[in-house]
Amino acid sequence: MKVLFIGGTGVLSSACSELAVSRGMDLYHLNRGLSANIRNVQGVKTIIADIRNVKETANALENYEFDVVVDFIAYEPEHILNDITLFSGKTSQYIFISSASAYEVPKVLPVTEETLLDNPYWEYSRKKIACEKALIEAGIKSNFPYTIIRPSHTYDKTKIPAVGGYTVLHRMLQGLPVILPGDGTSIWTLTWNKDFAVGLVGLFGNPKAIGEAFHITSDEWLTWNQIYSILATELDVTPDIFHIPSDIIAHYDAEIGAGLLGDKAHSMIFDNSKIKKFVPDFNPQVKFSEGAKEVIKWYKENTLQLPVDSHINEFMDKIIGDFRKWSESDDF
Repeated sequence: MKVLFIGGTGVLSSACSELAVSRGMDLYHLNRGLSANIRNVQGVKTIIADIRNVKETANALENYEFDVVVDFIAYEPEHILNDITLFSGKTSQYIFISSASAYEVPKVLPVTEETLLDNPYWEYSRKKIACEKALIEAGIKSNFPYTIIRPSHTYDKTKIPAVGGYTVLHRMLQGLPVILPGDGTSIWTLTWNKDFAVGLVGLFGNPKAIGEAFHITSDEWLTWNQIYSILATELDVTPDIFHIPSDIIAHYDAEIGAGLLGDKAHSMIFDNSKIKKFVPDFNPQVKFSEGAKEVIKWYKENTLQLPVDSHINEFMDKIIGDFRKWSESDDF
């Protein structure tokens, strides 16, 4: 099977690349050749082109056809329309990596693929929804062979699942308070990237997946309090957690707030029965207590000596300081 990944070196795509190669697939990456570094995958052929330059990419792909094309880095409808132009007639299956943040705040859990798509808080998610609509229209008008994938919070050893990234771990080690949105009791789903890969790669070449949408997530549910506690345990510290409502966080940083109000602030539990029906060997194995060991090991070996992110650090100091003053005032 001949497969093309647009991107190929990210958290999701690197794990999918490793699995595809291990299964004997003829895998190509299309990218600018600038970011192989920490997630370099052996056995992949690279086509050098900037996917945002349609003419350049069309020239680079002139003599290629693929059984499957997966775009990991399409974020706007224009990107999808360009892909439709580039790959119509050149692939039997085009897979778009959307986002589970496209689902509306669920009225009923667990979330299924039939849950409505709507996100008034986060532009990123609204653009993903618009991308899906563009694909569906192309499927109706020209039989473009699309499959839609909605990952939720997928991580690997390099991606720290905390609001503020590695700076949160720095602060924990220094005994400084860290912000945790809300009261920390909302339920969240974290998925190890290699578990995700089993679901995605298992759909390659399946004609029944054409015109379908799937989310691919872990079946483990954790509260944010548990997530931070697991990270702190691996650091061998007792964290000083400062719970701040997400809407207040949004007043201090609109970008962080959008990601919270439009995604992480709400409990999300997913029904994975659809992907398991299509890919019977999809059975997520890695619990966060195991994944966190890899995250902290990577952090200590590669990130511990880096300076804190000054914006995140100052943001946390400011909001915690203000909240303490407010809570101690007569108006509290």
